[in-house]
Amino acid sequence: RLPTEAEWEYAARSGGKSEKWAGTSSESSLRDYAWYVANSGNKTHPVGQKQPNGLGLHDMSGNVWEWCQDWYDRNYYGSSDRDNPGGPSSGSLRVFRGGSWFHDAAYARAAARGWNFPDDRYFILGFRLALPPGQ
Repeated sequence: RLPTEAEWEYAARSGGKSEKWAGTSSESSLRDYAWYVANSGNKTHPVGQKQPNGLGLHDMSGNVWEWCQDWYDRNYYGSSDRDNPGGPSSGSLRVFRGGSWFHDAAYARAAARGWNFPDDRYFILGFRLALPPGQ
């Protein structure tokens, strides 16, 4: 399945650390962890060519935005449980996270969010699957 936003962000931040980008908080070292507009050559790249974050996950920041399971609600997380919120139960827009090769470093931040209709397709969108515990 797709990860929830909370799962995605926890994984991107190396298990809940206060990293600004997946694997680092230093913009000067971001090039070592992410493909974004400053170093991508205007294209996607095979996963695993950059350094992984603290959980061993590659390309959580940059390369392509990644769809999440959650429906989009701008105000949901301000009023939801702090620990592992599941996202709104319904909606028309789904969230994506992580930034892409097409965007600057600000969009590659672990906290950056985007949203769109789930049946839309774009050259900067992809996905990562989550395996539920015990499976």
